[in-house]
Amino acid sequence: MPSGTIRYWAAAKAAAGTAEERYEAATLAAALDGARAHRSDRPEFARVLLRCSFLVDGEQVGARPHDSVELREGSTVEVLPPFAGGAR
Repeated sequence: MPSGTIRYWAAAKAAAGTAEERYEAATLAAALDGARAHRSDRPEFARVLLRCSFLVDGEQVGARPHDSVELREGSTVEVLPPFAGGAR
């Protein structure tokens, strides 16, 4: 089973209560399911994940189904909530 790192940013970091954690999963869906299961006492975490976008090894996941996004050994998943602001 591949293992790697999930990194949380901004509101996702606050909801997770950590900046990063390890996962053991073959797909993005399985990694996120595991993260949700670890935080069943933090319902806001699951709600935040619904609004997030994801990068796997620097590549946008976009609209691809999370169960079709395969993870490799050592992959990094970035969890990015919507950000306010931007260029003016």
